[in-house]
Amino acid sequence: MANVVTTVGKGIFTGQMLTSASAKTTYVAWGTGAGTAAAGDTTLFVEASETRVAATTTQQTTTTANDTIQFVATITAAGAKTITNAGVLDALTTGNLIAKGDFTGVALSLGDSIAFTFKIQLS
Repeated sequence: MANVVTTVGKGIFTGQMLTSASAKTTYVAWGTGAGTAAAGDTTLFVEASETRVAATTTQQTTTTANDTIQFVATITAAGAKTITNAGVLDALTTGNLIAKGDFTGVALSLGDSIAFTFKIQLS
């Protein structure tokens, strides 16, 4: 399993520090398919059909004050599927993949949900 901040994501984070013109990173999506998350990824393996969910974002302290941004979102299944990866994106549709994690498949039925928490620490 792998959890990564994508190459594009690093550029977006630094861009947001310089200007308010960058899109705010506030959406979480999940996907199916197999693979290992890598920094060069630009998409989930196969993004599932559910609409991306707006994340609640907060600053957290991991090592030093406010060195971590946390994204929390819950997605509910619209049908049976096995979820194998999830990511943080900067738009409700299309947009840029900021962070991605892969994991052992979680089989879901209609109405099941997963709560995701992504923490990105600047160190």
